[in-house]
Amino acid sequence: MIKRQFSYFLASLFFFTRIPCGKWVDHSSEVLLKCRRYFSLVGLVIGAIAALVYYLAQRILPLDLSIILSMVSSIWVTGAFHEDGFADVCDGFGGGWTKERILTIMKDSRLGTFGVIGLIAILGTKFLSLIHLEKLTVNILYVIISGHSISRFIASLLLFSHAYVRKQETAKVNHVREKLGVKSLIISGIFGILPLFLFQNWRVFLTLIPLFFTYLYMGYYFKKWIGGQTGDCAGALQQIAEIVFYISLLSLWKLF
Repeated sequence: MIKRQFSYFLASLFFFTRIPCGKWVDHSSEVLLKCRRYFSLVGLVIGAIAALVYYLAQRILPLDLSIILSMVSSIWVTGAFHEDGFADVCDGFGGGWTKERILTIMKDSRLGTFGVIGLIAILGTKFLSLIHLEKLTVNILYVIISGHSISRFIASLLLFSHAYVRKQETAKVNHVREKLGVKSLIISGIFGILPLFLFQNWRVFLTLIPLFFTYLYMGYYFKKWIGGQTGDCAGALQQIAEIVFYISLLSLWKLF
């Protein structure tokens, strides 16, 4: 049982990151379907790497450069997996007015105007949010770790509640066609929320409220325009949820 779950986790690392996992790791369709339950745990690993890069960099470099390097490290580790999804969503929903057109644009590997503007906006917002959070009493290392894990749990909610809308022959990866199961969602939730306890402050749990409303709105938006979700939609929600988490923390620490 434990060995099987560990193989699911390694498959999740294999699918969502560039971290070497060995050629022996099983990445069959069945395993890749189950591996999504460790989406948040993978986020925790990515967040820990980004936090470590920041911790080491800030000992010898200015604050802004340390945060930039931390962000770059997380993008490198994931291969810009979710940033690419976010850019595709910006292009698709920005340039398409029908379901078919939106899905066609999102599948195009070329980056358009909406995607470029979206990436600049979201990366800039992330950078400025982390800069301002560092100036408060909140522990920035906990912020980075939690931001990566909780945002992936929010994306898991979309995989649980919304049907995959691409046809099998046009899907990039067929295993994502099935919804996330209840057990997998619970596991993702545990690893997504667990890092919040690092803060030892009840205020941080209030961020779950705006995060949940972010999921509800984006889920409604995707349902309205394309009837469900794609992997790009989940990636876009992860990126936006990460930003919402940082901004929510800023607001809470300013208010209380």
